[in-house]
Amino acid sequence: MSRSEKGGVVRYICTCCGYVYDPEKGDEMNKIAPGVAFEDLPEGWVCPLCYATKD
Repeated sequence: MSRSEKGGVVRYICTCCGYVYDPEKGDEMNKIAPGVAFEDLPEGWVCPLCYATKD
């Protein structure tokens, strides 16, 4: 994942597939509620499109 900041909101972009994790939206597939920072995602979180880990 690479980090991107726009308008004061930090988003993370999967370097494998381009999926953007936006903490304001969360991740419905992985049952992550809006408002959860990328750093606070569970240890086993994976990209919902390509299943890459957050490392």
